[in-house]
Amino acid sequence: MKLLIIEDEYNLADAIASMLKAKKYSVEIVTDGEKGLEEALTGIYDLIILDVMLPHKNGFEILKELRQEQINSKILMLTAKNTLDDKLVGFNNGADDYLTKPFHMEELLARVNVQLRKNNNNSNDYFALGDIILNINSMELSHKNEDHKVKIIGKEFQLLELLMNNANRVMEKEQIFVKIWGYDTECDINTLEAYISFIRKKLKLIKSKINLKAIRNIGYVLEVSDEKTKK
Repeated sequence: MKLLIIEDEYNLADAIASMLKAKKYSVEIVTDGEKGLEEALTGIYDLIILDVMLPHKNGFEILKELRQEQINSKILMLTAKNTLDDKLVGFNNGADDYLTKPFHMEELLARVNVQLRKNNNNSNDYFALGDIILNINSMELSHKNEDHKVKIIGKEFQLLELLMNNANRVMEKEQIFVKIWGYDTECDINTLEAYISFIRKKLKLIKSKINLKAIRNIGYVLEVSDEKTKK
């Protein structure tokens, strides 16, 4: 799981990051509002811990722009203000949770874990999208109405899961590399194209009508006519 902390108090951000890294989360820190927005817009983060009072662009502005750009990362707001109005502004603009400073690190960790469990398909047995079903436990891909299923494991499973979670949205190649292989990966475009080819073949094998389309020089999009999902 990849987390982003946008917090101008570096000592606090560093303390939060250290705690989360100890729990095996991958964490990045940004201390500036504008740079934080730019980083968050990459769409590679599962959860963003977002302070309200930031230099150059405040947390509410960042939150609003992220939701307008359809970034679906979980967002936990941090603020020194404890008024109902502030909380309502956050929730009305798409925040998932709200924590008032000062707070106990244990509470922050608990809230992070709750949000990530909500965002984690492993909390259910399967993920259905369009005419396909991805079984989380058996790691099988199948068609809803046909008796066709195939095994899909490892990076191939992670890549399909990522594309399903972002159906009908173009995923840039760089986003995919960071999300699946990490920042320091030595994998190249040929590796990604090979996995894309594997997934296409399996979609065809189970007779799915979903189209995994390449967007020239940009990335890929999983085109689904029926966007109803069950997680």
